[in-house]
Amino acid sequence: MLRIAQVLKSNGTDGELLISFLDIAPEDIDLQEPVFIAFDGLPVPFYFESFQPRGTKRALVHLTGVHSLKDADELAGSAIYADYFEEEGEEDFTGWQVRTPDGVVIGTVTDYEDIPGNLCLWVDRPDGNQVLLPFHEDLIVSVNDASLTLTLQLPDGILDL
Repeated sequence: MLRIAQVLKSNGTDGELLISFLDIAPEDIDLQEPVFIAFDGLPVPFYFESFQPRGTKRALVHLTGVHSLKDADELAGSAIYADYFEEEGEEDFTGWQVRTPDGVVIGTVTDYEDIPGNLCLWVDRPDGNQVLLPFHEDLIVSVNDASLTLTLQLPDGILDL
C-alpha cells in the first residue's frame, strides 16, 4: 500500500477530519475505493462519506465509523494508505526518475525484470552504470505523477557498485 495522506486534526465535533495529501492530488483519489489506517500494525479500511477539497493538498473528510470528536481525535496524526498500485494495475514507470527519500537521484527506469515473486526495475544511473532494483510496495515512499518521480527506500548496500 502507498501512503497518500496524513490526518492533521479533527474538525468540529461530528468526526470530520482535516487531511493533507503527500504526493497525490485530492482529485486523483477514487472516492469509491477504501483507504486504510493502521491499528496495531494492521490496515483497517475506511470509506469516504464526504470529501471537500481545501486547496491543492488538503481536504475535509468524513470516514465511515468516525462520527464523534473522540473518534476523530484518535486518528489525528495517523497515516492514510491506499492500494494505489493494485487498483491501477500495470502502470508503466519507464522513463521515470528514481530517487532516495533524501532527494538523491538514483537514475532513470529503462525496463522491468519480472523475476517470479520479485518485480525489479532496471535503472540507468547518472554515472553510466545500470542497476537492478527491487520494486515492492514496502519500498515505495512516494509516486509523483506530475514530475514522473518514484521515491524508494532501498535496503542498505543495494546501490554499492
